Order: sequence, then C-alpha cells, then structure tokens
Amino acid sequence: MNINKTVNATELTVALEGRLDTATAPALEAELNQSLAGITKLVLDFSALEYLSSAGLRVLLSAQKAMNKQGEMIVKNVNETISEIFEVTGFCDVLTIE
Repeated sequence: MNINKTVNATELTVALEGRLDTATAPALEAELNQSLAGITKLVLDFSALEYLSSAGLRVLLSAQKAMNKQGEMIVKNVNETISEIFEVTGFCDVLTIE
C-alpha cells in the first residue's frame, strides 16, 4: 500500500493506494498518529484503494475518534466494494463518506 500525504494549513489529505489490510494497517495507523497534531480536517482519498479488511476498519475508527475531538474526517472516492463493506459493517453511519 502507498500512502500519499498532502498538508494544506490545518487540512491533511491522505490518499491510499493498494490494499488496507492486516499487513498494511499498522503503517497507516503510525502515519496518522504522527500527522494529526494540529489538523482540523482529515480527508481520506480512497480512489486508488482496492481492498479494505477489518484491520483497516479498526484504523479508520481510531482516526474518526481522534478527529471527533479536534475537527472532522471525510472519506471520499470510495469504490463499490468498499462502499458495500461500509454498509454491511455499519461504518456508513459512523463515517462521513462523499
């Protein structure tokens, strides 16, 4: 999985490419933990994300909890497969998905 970050003042955009699974979720979690200080808007761009596992969902939930305290989190460009995962797990009710 590739993680591409762009910071614009207090907005952080993280574009993910590949698979967010058990092997790659710790890298994203570490990246977010290092990057969220001072951020009021986190945008996760899933346009190139192919797969999302339960380990990835856990990282998303953790990021959402952190951003609830300091701003907002938006997930955008979700493909049909990942959108279905969000619906089945109820994450569509927890996350802001555009």
